[in-house]
Amino acid sequence: MAKEVGFSLVYRDMWQSSGRYVPRVDQLREVAPAIIKMGCFDRVETNGGAFEQVNLLFGENPNTAVREWTRPFHEAGIRTHMLERGLNALRMNPVPADVRELMFKVKKAQGTDISRSFCGLNDHRNLRLSVEYAKKAGMVSQVALSITNSPVHTVEYYMGVVDKVVEYGCDEICLKDMAGIGRPSVLGRLVSEIKKKYPHIIVQYHGHTGPGFSPASMLEVARAGADYLDTAVEPLSWGKVHPDIITVREMLKADGFLVKDLDMDAYMEVRSLTQKFIDDFLGYWIDPNNSHMSSLLVGCGLPGGMMGSMMADLQGVHGAINAGLRKQGKAEINLDQLMVKLFQEVEYAWPRLGYPPLVTPFSQYVKNTAILNLMSIMQGKPRWSNIDKDTWNMILGKMGKLPGALAPEIVALAKEKGLEFYEGNPQDAFPDELPKFRQMMKEEGWDEGQDQEELFEFAMHERQYRDYRSGVAKERFNKDLEERRAKAGAPKIVVRPVVEMPKFDIDSFVAAHPHAIPLQAPAKGQILWQLDVDDRSTAPAVGSAVKAGDCVGYVQTYYGMEEITAACDGRILAICSKQGENVVKNEITAFIG
Repeated sequence: MAKEVGFSLVYRDMWQSSGRYVPRVDQLREVAPAIIKMGCFDRVETNGGAFEQVNLLFGENPNTAVREWTRPFHEAGIRTHMLERGLNALRMNPVPADVRELMFKVKKAQGTDISRSFCGLNDHRNLRLSVEYAKKAGMVSQVALSITNSPVHTVEYYMGVVDKVVEYGCDEICLKDMAGIGRPSVLGRLVSEIKKKYPHIIVQYHGHTGPGFSPASMLEVARAGADYLDTAVEPLSWGKVHPDIITVREMLKADGFLVKDLDMDAYMEVRSLTQKFIDDFLGYWIDPNNSHMSSLLVGCGLPGGMMGSMMADLQGVHGAINAGLRKQGKAEINLDQLMVKLFQEVEYAWPRLGYPPLVTPFSQYVKNTAILNLMSIMQGKPRWSNIDKDTWNMILGKMGKLPGALAPEIVALAKEKGLEFYEGNPQDAFPDELPKFRQMMKEEGWDEGQDQEELFEFAMHERQYRDYRSGVAKERFNKDLEERRAKAGAPKIVVRPVVEMPKFDIDSFVAAHPHAIPLQAPAKGQILWQLDVDDRSTAPAVGSAVKAGDCVGYVQTYYGMEEITAACDGRILAICSKQGENVVKNEITAFIG
């Protein structure tokens, strides 16, 4: 009997793999019906990761975005899932346990069904509370294995993590192949082992396409028993993101799997809206290289999700590196050459740092260390001259146990600096903080919000939340956008003031015009007018629709883009409510005086 495979759309990840920002909440509401109409998705990844932080960065309330974004999928019976980073929750550094627990309560209340929890080090201790808190909040607990390819990341290694998180009570396992470098045959064996040992566990595969393995990996894991596959939609499929739903669906269908039908008209609508969002403002932060696949990623193992930030980092240090080369009398290098050197340095540094899976935040730590090494080398200094605080915390075990052994040179450097290695449970080093943030909100005069969602956001992203509340974030974003648009030669956007229609108060009007007669509105959304006539016999009959011909001799004017007719005394009437329904008190109405 043919096996059915379900699909998930990773719309959140599509944006964050390609640029700094995500669509605004109004844009998300616009695209949701088309995604639903496609008919092929059982799940949509809506939030988590950096989704909420980047909302704050451009001055939007992430809580509003999550609630509005998840609602239509719930109504359509499509499950939503979020991504969270275990000990680091929704940020790049460890989060106290009480803030982590509140996160699951808030996200469940906002409409998120499934919590996809991962630890970048695959340390099961960092995942235990994620499982327990998600279940306590009423969410499905999905634990994601951070997939990579190294001598220590074997099927047996991953099954050791699976055993522990199943013991903690998780409902599902995800293979999070964030860099897309998992070898298809190995992934197939891993899924087979999970299904054999834990047949009740749902398995989902999430793989980026950067180095090109992911379609083969999808076929292998599906054959091995995977239940759901993560896919994307043009124009942000392939490249450094995910395979497109069309290709994956046809591949599995040809292999004998049962797959849902795909509404191509809806697909093209999603495609068009996504391009519209890119053209609006998101595209100004998307590096063109993110649309390209590259076999160079096979060696370094860097994930597609950080390609945008990595290229921005390289552009930032490019000038300084060339200045150092010039000072030494050496030839300058271009950005592509610098990128290749970075990949090579990651390949060198990664095993010496204990093979941390290259996923947020550890991919950033390794990448940052590699960049600093390059700068040191090109300035005639030794490697490891500069290691930032977060990377040291990873090295010392404060964020969890590294999968592999540290190189002797790193251990010696730690001892030379008088640093101590940490052997305890990482969570124990970060005491609760909610009381502190509650007090700060009281002092600021801020409400904790529905389901304490504003308290959560403040405690999770304090600096970005303050910038959002003060308006600084919106100002910074608008300034940055204006500069990027100018650099790209885009036409300048002229923002005109919004002119509001005068408010129409029915009681005041009736008092002033006791002979006023309510008219029946001809159609929803039409604009009617008011007639003042000396001879009441010329007035339209009660309940009849007013037509343009009834206004002969009266002055025509314009309001916005809608044509209206002003009354003789200049009063402007209103938009009708519903076609075919008599106008009642407090609805928008038209009158004859």
